[in-house]
Amino acid sequence: MPKTNTSRDEAGIAADERGAKPGARALSVYRALRKAILEQALNPGMKLPEDAIGDRLGVSRTLVREALARLALEGLVELKPNRGASVAYPTLEEARDVFDVRRGLERLVAETLAGRLTQAQADSLEAHVRLEEAALGKDGPESIRLAGEFHIKLVEMTGNALLVRYVQEVSSRCSLILAIYGRPHSSECAVSEHRELIDALLSGDARRAADLMDHHLQSVVSRALIAPRADKDIRELLAPYAIGEGLTTT
Repeated sequence: MPKTNTSRDEAGIAADERGAKPGARALSVYRALRKAILEQALNPGMKLPEDAIGDRLGVSRTLVREALARLALEGLVELKPNRGASVAYPTLEEARDVFDVRRGLERLVAETLAGRLTQAQADSLEAHVRLEEAALGKDGPESIRLAGEFHIKLVEMTGNALLVRYVQEVSSRCSLILAIYGRPHSSECAVSEHRELIDALLSGDARRAADLMDHHLQSVVSRALIAPRADKDIRELLAPYAIGEGLTTT
């Protein structure tokens, strides 16, 4: 008898994947899982069984394994021999180290962009801040995700590919850390700090921009505390992310 999962057999899924645009479904699986982790739908420490994820997203375990490996490189997933994958759960000491590294990297981002930020770039950042404002008081995880994306937009504007890579990695880890240790924080404060950064970058004051960035990230750290999270079934948690990426759901 051929081995099947709860919805579709692996051979049928693999055939669908061969017919899809190369890499497109793999990227969709990665983005769905990454967003679910950063929005705290998949809690830190939660097991990530390949078969359940593949069943929920309508893809083969091969694509799931590929996505988990990529997320492990970003520090969002832990892969352990004979124990499978789980959402990473950094310690408080590791959390402090990550934020220390991030502060140094993002001071460099601010110093690099000061006086070089175009009006079009400033308008793009302002539009993103308005999205942050729209999320105020509605969804804590979404606010954390949007705040992280603001910083990614900033570093991408430097044009420094290596800096982009490092900031993306530490920013993702910081979002995960906030999912573990962060309390509901003042999003209004974060939004106002983002606006101050934009103004400083436009003015060309590199010292002020770097100091504002440092103060902003220190403020994020100062809001941390331990808060427990309850786990749910992974299929239920991934349903909206499958839909968002156009993946098959069951």
